[in-house]
Amino acid sequence: MMPDSERLRLLVAYDGRGFTGWQSQARKGGVQDALEAAFLQITGQDIRVHGSGRTDAGVHALGQCAHADVPRGKHAPRVWVAALNANLPPLVRVLSARRVPGGREGFHARYDAKGKRYEYRLWNESWLHPLEIGRAWHVFQELDISALRDAAQLFLGKHDFAGFAANRGQEETDTVRTITRADVKKRGPLITLTFEGDGFLYKMVRLLTGTAVRVGQGKAPAKLIPELLAAHGKKKTQFAAPADGLYLMKVFY
Repeated sequence: MMPDSERLRLLVAYDGRGFTGWQSQARKGGVQDALEAAFLQITGQDIRVHGSGRTDAGVHALGQCAHADVPRGKHAPRVWVAALNANLPPLVRVLSARRVPGGREGFHARYDAKGKRYEYRLWNESWLHPLEIGRAWHVFQELDISALRDAAQLFLGKHDFAGFAANRGQEETDTVRTITRADVKKRGPLITLTFEGDGFLYKMVRLLTGTAVRVGQGKAPAKLIPELLAAHGKKKTQFAAPADGLYLMKVFY
């Protein structure tokens, strides 16, 4: 961090359908790229934006956290919010900004994160509401909501989730995570699964959801879940829910 800079903590929401994910890409298709382009327009400087973690292409966020080091005293936080939103595409919005300590001992959006909350939304009806296109997984087969809830509860606690992780190009060295919340709520055709934990592996929430839904459909036995957890990655689930029903809701610090 430069001595003439100050650190901003940002709360960001976005519709993931128009992006290649959070992370910066060579073709500038990530949400991070959009934010950095907005900072460039405002300051004329290349400013790096650090997020709490990656979200994949098509995944949405209502509570992504990020930080950036900006010229000291250039704007008040509320002015940064207005200026960034004026230069961002409509599918991305900065909800709030505040000054936080910077430098090596200061706030870091990724390294200081203690946990996250994700929600997965699915629409369980023969038809899909037009306003849910791209925002929920259309599961038209009948679901046993009790079986779905019971399956989700099997993920609670500290486990090796290697069987519920996709390969990002290199194997994860630590695949043990603790899930503290695994709720299932139903309101009409809309079913929402909420997962909270100290961390999530690549595509983990989508694989948890996809497997639980298979159990709820009667297409897989509930015992598959503890078997996968006990296999330490030697056996992996093949059931991944699509990206467009997944939302990063909150990052805990």
